[in-house]
Amino acid sequence: MSEYADGAARADTLPAAAAPWTAARAAAGTARAGPRPPGYVVVIPTVGRPCLQDCLDALAAARGPLPCEVVLADDRRDTPEPLPVRVPRALADRVTVVTLEGRGPAAARNAGWRAAQPQPWAVFLDDDVRVGPRWRAELAADLTGLPPEVAGVQGVIEVPLPRGRRPTDAERGTAGLATARWITADMAYRRSALAAAGGFDERFPRAFREDVDLALRLLGQGWTLRRGSRRTVHPVRSAAPWASLRAQAGNADDALMRALHGRRWRGRAGAPAGRRGQHLAACLAGAAAIAGAAAGRRRTAVLAGACWLAVTAEFAAARILPGPRTAREIAIMTATSVAIPPLAVGYWVAGLWRWHRAGPWPPRPAAVLFDRDGTLVRDVPCNGSPDLVTPVDGAAAALARLRAAGVRVGVVTNQSGVERGLITGGQVRAVNRRVEELLGPFDVWAVCPHGPADGCGCRKPAPGLITAAAARLGADPADCVVVGDIGADVDAAYAAGARAILVPTPVTLPGELAGVPVAPDLAGAVAAILGERRLPCWPPA
Repeated sequence: MSEYADGAARADTLPAAAAPWTAARAAAGTARAGPRPPGYVVVIPTVGRPCLQDCLDALAAARGPLPCEVVLADDRRDTPEPLPVRVPRALADRVTVVTLEGRGPAAARNAGWRAAQPQPWAVFLDDDVRVGPRWRAELAADLTGLPPEVAGVQGVIEVPLPRGRRPTDAERGTAGLATARWITADMAYRRSALAAAGGFDERFPRAFREDVDLALRLLGQGWTLRRGSRRTVHPVRSAAPWASLRAQAGNADDALMRALHGRRWRGRAGAPAGRRGQHLAACLAGAAAIAGAAAGRRRTAVLAGACWLAVTAEFAAARILPGPRTAREIAIMTATSVAIPPLAVGYWVAGLWRWHRAGPWPPRPAAVLFDRDGTLVRDVPCNGSPDLVTPVDGAAAALARLRAAGVRVGVVTNQSGVERGLITGGQVRAVNRRVEELLGPFDVWAVCPHGPADGCGCRKPAPGLITAAAARLGADPADCVVVGDIGADVDAAYAAGARAILVPTPVTLPGELAGVPVAPDLAGAVAAILGERRLPCWPPA
């Protein structure tokens, strides 16, 4: 915790100067009673398609509060040129570009929200959507006054289909976005929820299932998700004739979903059942026909071939009949209906083989950064005496487990007694040496000697201590977990894009538990860090 002795004194540790770093937590607690909408950033992953300009123009033209920042996550491969986009005047000085070089949309979204200034909400848009004329005002209404357990609010997606003819197979596929759950074409998430969940699972390489996976993980932690009223248009783009064949790679992502969320994940996600059973039947029948012909068993080959033809014809008809039924569409649907079953089954089997032992996301962290007073050792306000250092129960064993598992450990601590003249820097170092004598060596120490009114960037709840400690370890803050006992520890972690676990003490305020994984003790926190147990963010009522 902080160096103050009780909750009443701790109220002074959150001055107005720290507001940018505490906004996310204030928005999740009782302080959000006012009518002012919470701050938000917009994150748009892109590969530089021309539609990005339309997306930005629509965002700039909409009415309502402007985003505090717009982050363009440039995921083009090996492209040194700037993004081919003109920043609208309304968004001037608000656009930031982060570069990834082909790591996929999940990684792009993570890079975007972590690089953005830590506002309470991050809104994800696809680069091929156009927000409605009142989108910003509707977003403010969607996000204002929400109970703290709401992690995300989905926008209403409209897909305008061509008039005067039936939609093609590709157009019907795009139209399905209008009823899909939790898609990031327009999805707002609390920054604290993103940090608690470790962001999007970057093992999903395509814009497919990574959004549903994040939603299911958040629901599993006890958060809730809502549908808002803001409207966004997702135009139907022209698709290449063989786009449906490339889309079959998503079956490997379905295999990962099964490994992570079980056989019944589709029901929880509201995802269509699909046709994998029919595709498998077509593949088996086709293989039997070929094998029968090769072995000279004509009857077997004919029967199996008839079964293959019946299954394939039914699949082709299901795709052709709702469409425009032009000669071109019929030819494409017929050819792709023959090729899709083996592709779908092949990707599915490959995915099962690759992901049958997939562990949960996020992976084991590179480092765990502990608060000192109240978390590792008994809290003695402004302690300058090594003789008063007493470890909390289980601290030594918890640290030993992490070290044995190859996870680096560090300490991030506020010591404003230095600035106030109550202790010296030398005394702080002496106390820290005593902590290491009792608990073992730490890989990094990060100490803030400033006072609450100094407005520094290192004092928790600002992220400076976490980013500095991670940098000294050569780690990304996203690969770190912060363990503390008060809200300032959590705020600092989330502002830096790190995860957090709260181990409450008598000075932990009830509102500080909201939206944070809570462990009963350090042993429980380490068990969660090592993947041995799950900590829900919202304890059952």
